[in-house]
Amino acid sequence: MVRRTSWLAVLAGAALTLSACAGDDALDPGDGTTTSSGADGQTVVVGGANFTEMQIMQAIYVELLEDAGFTTETVSADNRELYFPELASGAIDVVPEYAATLAEFLNLGANGPGAEPIATNDAAETVEAMRPLAEEQGVILLEPAQAADQNGFAVTAEFAEENDLQTLSDLGDLDQPIVLAATEECPERPFCAPGLEETYGIEISDVLPTGFGSPQTKAAVTAGDAQLGLVATTDGRLAEDGLVLLEDDKRLQLADNLVPAVNEEAAGDALVEALNRLADELTTEDLVELNRQVDAERQQAPDVARAWLEEKGLIG
Repeated sequence: MVRRTSWLAVLAGAALTLSACAGDDALDPGDGTTTSSGADGQTVVVGGANFTEMQIMQAIYVELLEDAGFTTETVSADNRELYFPELASGAIDVVPEYAATLAEFLNLGANGPGAEPIATNDAAETVEAMRPLAEEQGVILLEPAQAADQNGFAVTAEFAEENDLQTLSDLGDLDQPIVLAATEECPERPFCAPGLEETYGIEISDVLPTGFGSPQTKAAVTAGDAQLGLVATTDGRLAEDGLVLLEDDKRLQLADNLVPAVNEEAAGDALVEALNRLADELTTEDLVELNRQVDAERQQAPDVARAWLEEKGLIG
């Protein structure tokens, strides 16, 4: 298998941190590889970043591809700067990506750090805007899913109930100073404190530099040191932490919907058909629950992926 040889060459020449999705030792050439008949025995290398949600998405892709008759290998790296060049070169065949984040990654790479943003809060629009940039690098973008992992803002369930809060607009209408637990860069980021103030009229009196969705951020909110915390919309442990998301009802955040990014040589009809089946099925609520099962219940990503696909009737 041509791509297998290429990927192992990458291993020898770059400091990638690789692991098999199921927790196997991927440095063994046999690990992370499973075989099934059909699709002419073609092997597909599924790559991506090395954190819970990506491991789940990689496992979902593996199940769909194997159900379509492909053989698969799964590898992961620490960040996009490492894995995307391998996707472009064909060492990796497919990666689950986030639409808006990938769009700006490609945009800045092609047009420099001062480039005008091309991502919007509309998933289809964002994918179309970055499609030419992706194709210049030999990468084809498939259909984006409904599911999106975006900046989210959470309050305690108690605070939401006391003030009848469901949306960020409700919080703005409360007309009181709000301490925000978030990243150190939040006061300068348009989709963080400035966006909350300009879009929703929320008065941010202080920003505590506790990180993105970190235990420190959640603890600051639950302890009352902050009223609002910056988290991921697909965080599966918010309810366990006594937190609820406020709806981004004016769509401040960009469309970071999940979208398969495929090397052009691997993007045959069978692969495209298999992965595009996710677009109408995978929702943000599904991702929250899948993340919860892995992070809170300590289930394995391949197990929860397979169970979800079977429940949806996407694999037989």
